[in-house]
Formats: sequence, structure tokens, C-alpha cells
Amino acid sequence: MVFQDKSRDYNHVPLFSKRAPDNDTLTRNICDTCGFIDYVNPKIVAGVVALWEGKILMCRRDIEPRKGFWTLPAGFMEQRETTQQGAAREAREEACADVEIGPLLAIYNIERISQVQIFYRGYLRSPNIAAGDETVEVALFDWEEIPWAELAFPSVYWALKYFYETREMDSFPPAPQPEDWLETPGFNYTG
Repeated sequence: MVFQDKSRDYNHVPLFSKRAPDNDTLTRNICDTCGFIDYVNPKIVAGVVALWEGKILMCRRDIEPRKGFWTLPAGFMEQRETTQQGAAREAREEACADVEIGPLLAIYNIERISQVQIFYRGYLRSPNIAAGDETVEVALFDWEEIPWAELAFPSVYWALKYFYETREMDSFPPAPQPEDWLETPGFNYTG
């Protein structure tokens, strides 16, 4: 398959074809003119379980996928930011929240969608929150109030559960992706 990359300026018209580069075992998009290799790597998602007076900040999504479902503030990292900065930025963008990022909570390798999802503990610097552009509603939930049947993604469920397990600990290892992710309550996968 040949396609044209319009993401940058070139001194020539880049034409890509799929083939394995020298000393590589994977097929990649390579420019037939200059040899540029377009490495497509997993996306990194950064998020936070942020608290205000013991309540957890959550956002109801106003975008697909899973529009209308509840999530933690999280999203794709941007260029030249750390995962902590990305998690804080996502909280600001999705919930208009000023969050202090704390310790690493979890790292989930989601192979089926080529993502690495990283969650931190965090604390709101104030209770001032509001829906951002990608969010229809934000709320601070007590543990018993979390809308478990309306969670957007399995990783939200896992991060919340691990947060609860480690809530009294100052030091803990980051949680990995559960081996039985297909058994995550509320999520049915068919393929």
C-alpha cells in the first residue's frame, strides 16, 4: 500500500510502501524516496485518581469511544511532557481541575489496542471543577457512590480498585494489568 505523508514538509513528495527495514523483523512504512521509516508505536495514556476530601474526581465522557460513560481524567500524552504533566493536563482539560500529581498507581499494557496506560494518585488543590470540552459532566464521588455500571473502560475499574486497596499505604508497587481482564465486571468483549 502506498500513501502520502502530509504531516510535515519534505523537499520531495514522500511515497511510502510497507516492507521490513534492514535488520528488522517487522513490516513498517518506509519512504521509497528518502528511506525514512515511519515507526508506529503504542500510544501512552496518562491519568489520575484525584481526591478532594476523600471523594474521587470523575468525568462523564462527551466523546467517543464510550460517550456518556464515566472515566477518570486521562488521555493521550503530548510531545515534550512527562507522564505526570500529561495526567495533570488531562485533569485540567477534562475537569477544569488543578491537580497535584502524587505517586505512580498503575501501569496497564493494553496490547489489543496498542496502548500503555499510566495512572497516578493525585489531589485536587481546590474543589473547583467543571466540564471541559470532552466532558459533559464532572463529579466528586464517595467510594459507595461510584457509578460502577457506567464506567467507560476496564482500566478505570482496575485503577479505582487498586487505589482503594492501597489507599492507606504510603508505599506500594504499581499495579499491572490484571491477567483476567476479560472478566472485568461490566465489560463484555467478543473479539
